[in-house]
Amino acid sequence: MSDYIKKYNPNRSGDWNYGGQKWRLSRSKIELFNECPRCFYLDNKLGTARPRGPAFTLNIAVDALLKKEFDKHRTAKTAHALMEKYKIDAVPFDHVHMNTWRENFEGIEYKDAATGFTISGAIDDLWVQPDGKLIVVDYKATSKATSVNTLDDSSWKDSYARQMGVYQWLLRKNGFDVSDMGYFVYANAKAEEDSFDGKLEFELTVVPCEGDTSWIDDILPRIKAALDSDAIPAVGAGCEFCPYREAAGKKLLALHKKSTK
Repeated sequence: MSDYIKKYNPNRSGDWNYGGQKWRLSRSKIELFNECPRCFYLDNKLGTARPRGPAFTLNIAVDALLKKEFDKHRTAKTAHALMEKYKIDAVPFDHVHMNTWRENFEGIEYKDAATGFTISGAIDDLWVQPDGKLIVVDYKATSKATSVNTLDDSSWKDSYARQMGVYQWLLRKNGFDVSDMGYFVYANAKAEEDSFDGKLEFELTVVPCEGDTSWIDDILPRIKAALDSDAIPAVGAGCEFCPYREAAGKKLLALHKKSTK
């Protein structure tokens, strides 16, 4: 059997581009626009996405195992030990569409009348309080020397608040009562053990995060205007891909001119 070779495809099928029947504005695409409008435009309008990095398979495994663990309590309608430890009065939310809401390329959806966008987001988990209010929960895996109890010292703090906010916004648009406070369940792999012995030990913590939805109604028409325009959007202030493309293009063009003289 020959080895599978994954190749970068710079020309995605038009069905998955803006205007195509399969295109949707996902939470991650909204975050990409927030990071770099030009990369977003290249991806969603022109069909050339950023090269993908390696798959975080350990993170995916942790995510799957946490879902299985919380699903046992979802079926039993009981609180997980972490909820009790952090005094969160809730149980995992049981809903007929829960599995769909969790799936990438599906998720929970809302059709925005003003832009015509179908906006979607894949949610890791939902907990429900006794009064019926939902709590958005996301799983994270990392490995740090210290316990993860706050996002205050994280460079991802603002991004995570936006992530939480999009999920909350989508749920509210679907008619649910949602708490402003969400939580990240962090699985922090310990690296200070004396030996590996074929296993990783994780410290589980629950980190609060107040979702930020204040920016969503403003950014949607900006995304619409960018996609409907033939003008190339500006480069994001912190984008590393655009400077690379520009520098590489200039150097290759200079070499080409030199070689054809």
